[in-house]
Amino acid sequence: TSFFFVDLRSMNRSATHIVTEFILLGFAGCWEIQIFLFSLFLVVYALTLAGNGAIICAVKWDPRLYTPMYFLLGNFAFLEIWYVSSTVPNMLVNILSKTKAISFSGCFLQFYFFFSLGTAECLFLAVMAYDRYQAICHPLHYPIIMTRRLCGTLVSLCWLTGFLGYPIPIFFISQLPFCGPNIIDHFLCDMDPLMALSCAPAPITEFIFYTQSSLVLFFTIMYILRSYTLLLRAVFQIPSTGGRRKAFSTCGSHLTVVSLFYGTVMVMYVSPTYGISALMQKILTLVYSIMTPFLNPLIYSLRNKDMKLALRNVLFGRRISQNS
Repeated sequence: TSFFFVDLRSMNRSATHIVTEFILLGFAGCWEIQIFLFSLFLVVYALTLAGNGAIICAVKWDPRLYTPMYFLLGNFAFLEIWYVSSTVPNMLVNILSKTKAISFSGCFLQFYFFFSLGTAECLFLAVMAYDRYQAICHPLHYPIIMTRRLCGTLVSLCWLTGFLGYPIPIFFISQLPFCGPNIIDHFLCDMDPLMALSCAPAPITEFIFYTQSSLVLFFTIMYILRSYTLLLRAVFQIPSTGGRRKAFSTCGSHLTVVSLFYGTVMVMYVSPTYGISALMQKILTLVYSIMTPFLNPLIYSLRNKDMKLALRNVLFGRRISQNS
């Protein structure tokens, strides 16, 4: 009997190391549907890279955009390129793959970058709200407050906070026993599917992770809402119609991005997701992880006269100068 218990314990210890890879099911469908999804996501990914890359080039090359707002926008576009790249390339490979497998380390690496970049995006949106608040509510003090040094410090804090906030909790999640099955009904490695595959419950680790994510979402969205409440109050006091229209245009584009991003993220990570189907969770994740980076260049460029002029000069002016 003692031999049986010793053997059973050794079997349990070895079972915790059975899972060496995960299977990402992605979106179900026949081969024709998979090819359509591959083509769609490839086009969206290419346009996202091109759009955000064009914003970065415009901010870098057009002297009229050497202002704090466009400096933050350029960094935000750079962030969006990395954010969408943390999911889409692997998803494209997964669609064409027969095994649909991702390695254990690759899964948790994607998990880390996905949440770190998502956290950095929340912080960037809050910093951009602060910038707009200072520009409209304190226009005379704006050049003194939003200095190059302060902008650099805020951008650095966004990146550092995003990437230093999740290594420890994700490391502890990766140390949980995964005995099988190893099938994830998603197109990326996310928190809920991974915790569902763990053989042993980890309520403390799960609580810490969700508390940290919820606090980031709660404090950033509350700060953004507070900033825009004060900002809109100041906009209504602007005497000229043109000034109000310009302020509304700038704020409206930012609020559109905030609503689209936070609306879907909070449904996924703050509200209970037990009643949401796997397909709906995938669609919600698509909205904030892929569609938002895709729409950001359109929202910011089409509603901003200075950005449209800068993009036109970058795309056409430099080509003319090179030809001449």
